[in-house]
Parts: sequence; structure tokens; C-alpha cells
Amino acid sequence: MKEGGKTKGARLRIVLEEDGAIGPGKADILDGIRETGSIAAAGRRMGMSYKRAWSLVERMNRSFKEPLVSTSRGGRSKGGAALTETGEQVLALYRRIETEAERAVERELGALRALQTIEPAPPPK
Repeated sequence: MKEGGKTKGARLRIVLEEDGAIGPGKADILDGIRETGSIAAAGRRMGMSYKRAWSLVERMNRSFKEPLVSTSRGGRSKGGAALTETGEQVLALYRRIETEAERAVERELGALRALQTIEPAPPPK
């Protein structure tokens, strides 16, 4: 996974249509599925319930012409998940766009940080 849970810097969310978007969370789920072969394991790595991870996968599969993730049933030892060719393409495109966006905002982000207060704001009550 690239930088799951990133709290500083730019975070890119691309809205493709009203109900279709891809951002860092969905990209990290796709990375996790590629690395673990499991929706549940990918979700656990992100501190996410299986239900939430499955919901994101279903939404992504519906948002593109072809599914991004293929699944096979079979329980603990026989089931699994994998990125489809389209899933690999979407993830690679998102990561390239993300890298370009980070480069584009790097200089201006430094200027913005220079204007920021030194002390962090107190937590909300």
C-alpha cells in the first residue's frame, strides 16, 4: 500500500460521475487486494470491517465498464479476490495521477505551511 492513513499533504479524490469516484482509500483497498488476495485481509490492513471493504469493492465494480475485482467463493482456504486487468489499469492510472498531483502542489504546499501557526490547534470539545 502506498501511504494509507496519510495525514499530511495533498490527498486526491477523482470524481468521475455522481456516484463514481476513486481516492486514496479505494486505491489502498485495491493495493491490499492485489497484495493479499483477499478483500477481508485488505480491509483489516486498513482497520476497516469486511462489510465496509466489500461495499467499496462493489461500488467500484459497478462504477466501471468492467469489474475491478474478481472474487471466488470457497471459504477460508479456497476463496479469494484478485484485481482484474481493468482493476490493474485503474489503480495504475490513479497512482500516476496522484504522483503528478503531488508534484504539482508541492511548492504551493510549502508556501501554505509557512503561513500556518506553529502550535497545533486544540482538539474540538
